[in-house]
Amino acid sequence: MSYNIAVAGKGGTGKTSLTGILIDYLTKEKKGEILVVDADANANINDVLGMELNGTIGEIKEKANQMEQKREQYPGGMTKSQYLEYELNSIVEEGDGYDLLVMGRSEGEGCYCFVNSILKRQIQLMSGHYDYVVMDNEAGMAHISRGVLPNMQTAILVSDCSRRGIQAVGRIQQLIEECDMHPQQIGLIVNRAPNGVLNEGTKEEIEIQGLNLLGVVPQDELVYEYDCEGRPTVELPEDSPVRKAMSEIVKKLNL
Repeated sequence: MSYNIAVAGKGGTGKTSLTGILIDYLTKEKKGEILVVDADANANINDVLGMELNGTIGEIKEKANQMEQKREQYPGGMTKSQYLEYELNSIVEEGDGYDLLVMGRSEGEGCYCFVNSILKRQIQLMSGHYDYVVMDNEAGMAHISRGVLPNMQTAILVSDCSRRGIQAVGRIQQLIEECDMHPQQIGLIVNRAPNGVLNEGTKEEIEIQGLNLLGVVPQDELVYEYDCEGRPTVELPEDSPVRKAMSEIVKKLNL
């Protein structure tokens, strides 16, 4: 059984950047084989990790749909199910100490339910081959409510230092409890705090929401500069404030 970690939170809080640093930490500490899952339709964890993509689940689903509409035969006499399995195996990207699977999105309008279903099934098939599965969720609560990542051991909730952000992750924690997932631990990371210090109002809201504060990550202009220059976040120097803060947080999680 893999140890499953889900990272969730409000959009625009730097959730994906922190997920990348978490993955980099697990890799450098040689914790074991890691499957990274980008479950956001607007996929970008590959940029944080400095990787190119071979494709996404959404693209494969769209290609299969087009073949059906044109009444084209699947290669080698494969069924649709066999074709999807073949293509899904081909888009797993190998990184430095981890593999990456990206959900992506379908073209145009429509529901993501089928893509989500494929993602859930693929994680179930693959997770047994890894020590860790780290899933970067889309902003909000959809994947958690659908149970895309089964048997979650750790849930990391990421917020900015606003009360609304804290309230948003409070709702995610409540949903995890309502969905009867029973993770071993749920913790909050407050990101982009000025000088790494929380306002008293933010502290009050954390207490109101009943959240376990793992740590505070300070605002770091170097992260912004790397993003503007197109440099992977995982290339931040070891002495950067963000890396130092995340190192302490991960130690608390005892992964």
